Amino acid sequence: MSEIQEQIKKGLISEEGRPKGPVPVNFGLIVFPGFASLDAFGPIDALTVISMTFPLKLSIIAETLDPVSTKFAEQTLVGSDFGQSIVPTHTFASPPPLDVLIVPGGMGAKHPGIQSAIDFVAGIYPSLKYLVTVCNGAGIAARGGVLDGKRATTNKMAWWSETAQRTQVRWVPHARWVFDGNVWSSSGVSAGLDAILAFIEGVYGEEAAERVSDVLEYERHKDSNWDPYAVKYGLPSNE
Repeated sequence: MSEIQEQIKKGLISEEGRPKGPVPVNFGLIVFPGFASLDAFGPIDALTVISMTFPLKLSIIAETLDPVSTKFAEQTLVGSDFGQSIVPTHTFASPPPLDVLIVPGGMGAKHPGIQSAIDFVAGIYPSLKYLVTVCNGAGIAARGGVLDGKRATTNKMAWWSETAQRTQVRWVPHARWVFDGNVWSSSGVSAGLDAILAFIEGVYGEEAAERVSDVLEYERHKDSNWDPYAVKYGLPSNE
């Protein structure tokens, strides 16, 4: 009996709610100094709910195995010492097999040291089933060339500086998230939850996405074109 058939037998998913095809198992999250915690842990929390129904494995990937902090240089200007750290399980040089890679953004994505993350995403993308970027994590993927010719979105407050980094991308100004090919990209920070729920619906089915929303007590935005921040920052209309 397959894992999915077993879940149907246990009543965890319905026959109608079963995924339409093979589901991914191996998930990776890249982290770098100054990554945004909600960019990373919002999607991871949603996937944690999925891991109670489907077998998932998570790897945390960074340049080294040293703890990686969310702290960033700009905080020190006002004397702040505020952040948390996560311990990687793998390095960019020795990643595990991956089906899905999640790329968060954050203030650290703007710093020169981000190049190792850019190179890693560019190198591993051809072997992935899916790529998910959150906020200005899209800029990391874009600079690696993996979004060339694809529709994608990113943080709206930093829209002009982010999109100028790679004009070969078909940037979509008014979008909570965008799906193109095997890539999901989200607008800023909290939009990562809507993007990962759209990913879950696309891969695991609507029933699974609704169940995750209910567990998180999060009212998801199902309209990918809903984007009040594009309006707030006066971004141009979609082409």
